[in-house]
Amino acid sequence: MTTIAPEDADEAQEQDFKPLSAQEAAQWRSRHPPVSLWSLVAGQALTGGLVALLVWLVSGNVQAGWSALYGAFAVVAPAALLVRGISRRSAAGTASAVMARFFGWELVKIIVSVALLLAAPRLVPDLSWLALLLGMVVTMKAYWVALWVRPGVRATN
Repeated sequence: MTTIAPEDADEAQEQDFKPLSAQEAAQWRSRHPPVSLWSLVAGQALTGGLVALLVWLVSGNVQAGWSALYGAFAVVAPAALLVRGISRRSAAGTASAVMARFFGWELVKIIVSVALLLAAPRLVPDLSWLALLLGMVVTMKAYWVALWVRPGVRATN
């Protein structure tokens, strides 16, 4: 049994790598248009509103609907804060500075989400934790659907 030394594997990967020409890169960009982060947040907000309406209609309990809406809000508001923080043009810099900014805003997003959840019993009368959780989970997962259904994702050219 023979094994390839790590240097040989790296060299093999480097030999297989072929940079795109300018024309190939332009074609790739035309097939994969950039996704607006704000459209993802809007999709999450729409999904959260629909879930809250559905919870209210199915349960017949208005407070369950408000709980689900608050759960969606606990996802959408911090996500909007993150998008606002990372999309500012004035803070451009090196790759490490951009990553540090992203992780900083992600930490802010988590802290705000936890704070909103801790405030939920005081802000939502007759809170239904199950409805709140349902609103949160469905709203959190909505961006995966939005990314999957966008144009050009399933095209195999």
